[in-house]
Amino acid sequence: MGDPVIDAARKALGPVGVTLPVSFTEPLDMPRQRAAVVRLERLGYRAVWTNEVVGGKDALVQLAVLLAATESMTFGTSIANIWTRAPETMHGAASVLAQAFPDRFVLGLGVGYKEQAAVAGREFGSPLATIRDFVARMDNQTQPPAPTVPYPRIIAANGPKMLAQAGEIADGALPAGVAPGFTAKARETLGPDKLLVVGLQVLRDDLMDAASIAAAIQAHLAAGADHVDLLPPVGVEFGAAIDRFAEFASVLVR
Repeated sequence: MGDPVIDAARKALGPVGVTLPVSFTEPLDMPRQRAAVVRLERLGYRAVWTNEVVGGKDALVQLAVLLAATESMTFGTSIANIWTRAPETMHGAASVLAQAFPDRFVLGLGVGYKEQAAVAGREFGSPLATIRDFVARMDNQTQPPAPTVPYPRIIAANGPKMLAQAGEIADGALPAGVAPGFTAKARETLGPDKLLVVGLQVLRDDLMDAASIAAAIQAHLAAGADHVDLLPPVGVEFGAAIDRFAEFASVLVR
């Protein structure tokens, strides 16, 4: 018998989702984002992800708006950057979303990069030790206490040590830009019960059409992924990327 939180997330996410197009130079246009996720939900996509660096936007506030705009779509962070807020605040915000929108939220966490730690005025240190300490501190007692609502926590992990630690301290892992062979090793490392979300970079090189993307998704699912998150290139025009995902929906969401 599996973990009910992980099982619920696996069911809610389905096999494929998309990350909203990302710009590091343009501010968020929330009416446009709301319209995009409503459109994607009507087309049959069950999950949408969004990113976070340091400054400019808060991914959890962004998802609160998008969750409220949709009916049943599940949203996740890929990733929520650990340098943007204290661990206790991360948990407090995540648990509020989980309470307000049951079984529709997945918290993906990531260490990010040295430059992001520097922007936040923090020392980067050892990624393994840093994320372990952060996850442990998320459950510290606070005033007021956070809602006691469980939600899945997964960790960005593109290396064997981080994968192993994700399986130990979290509900699963989120590697990105990896080959199906890595996905198979990740499943072996995590074991059968943990949540494995794989980020697949699309709309460039050899993954430009629905058929090639569908084949790549299937390869990762066959290798052990529970869910494949489609990652458009950074800086791609927002509307154009959403239009492509809409064009591919009849193939990708089957």
